[in-house]
Amino acid sequence: MKAITLPVPGDADALVLADVAAPTAGPGEVVVDVVAAGVNRADVMQRMGHYDPPKGSSPLPGLEVSGRISTLGDGVDGWQVGDEVCALLTGGGYAEQVAVPAGQLFPVPQGIDVAHAAALPEVTSTVWSNVFMTANLKPGQVLLVHGGSSGIGTMAIQLAREVGARVAVTAGSASKLEVCRELGAEILVNYREEDFVEKVRGASDGHGADVILDNIGAKYLARNVELLAVNGRLVVIGLQGGRTAEIDLGTMLAKRCALIATTLRARPADEKAAIVAAVREHVWPLIVAGRVRPVVHSTYPLERAADAHRELEASTHIGKILLTL
Repeated sequence: MKAITLPVPGDADALVLADVAAPTAGPGEVVVDVVAAGVNRADVMQRMGHYDPPKGSSPLPGLEVSGRISTLGDGVDGWQVGDEVCALLTGGGYAEQVAVPAGQLFPVPQGIDVAHAAALPEVTSTVWSNVFMTANLKPGQVLLVHGGSSGIGTMAIQLAREVGARVAVTAGSASKLEVCRELGAEILVNYREEDFVEKVRGASDGHGADVILDNIGAKYLARNVELLAVNGRLVVIGLQGGRTAEIDLGTMLAKRCALIATTLRARPADEKAAIVAAVREHVWPLIVAGRVRPVVHSTYPLERAADAHRELEASTHIGKILLTL
């Protein structure tokens, strides 16, 4: 089959289309004929040599796909050949076919194009597991999402809105903030011109943020802790602003707040299956009802994966970037 490979780490041109062995369905797995694959920051980090795949997983990039089941492995129940699905992966999505544990499959939601469904697995699983399962966001609480116009950000806004939380976002332009507002964000911060601590505090009558979903890391750590409300929860899911910073434990003690750092890719299969099951229960009905939707910025054919990476790294996009086959 055709797939995007990484012979050596490097810039976007390190992505090479090549012929590789097609996958087979092991016990408890299915093989999916890929229609589209999501492009994620983790793929860029892997391409640059900074984020190796977990041991035993595919060396190919790609953490989510949509498509149709072509083969069922032993012990797979509840799925049939030909079913339209999307899937959360540990790797291997930039390819014509991929093997997936059955517990990491989602049905393509009614009303969503099969290609656009590739924009759903990573963002829904990341947001639901972190903001709701881990940080326990409640109605009436304030959620701050850094990078509100990203794929994760656009999904976090919608899901928090649906549970009755107030949503604050940071983004780097008026056009990005306008999309966030249309999706349900109430507090809009242009991080190039405004201080998010001051802006969110002012808009929340000094309360601050009950939950912060942060993809920046070290650069924002001190200010995130400063902004947290009493009993607040800071969830760090990315390190775009560095990995090492000092933290004032006295401030954390006084606020009785929590700092949580998580990843999704390296979790064991049973944990991923539990997250997928929770997303199917809580998020999929909202998508089918048309209340929550994937935000897709652009699509590229698989052979133009390098162009897709360049657009992602330029941060000019709003929502998700997809590769299509």
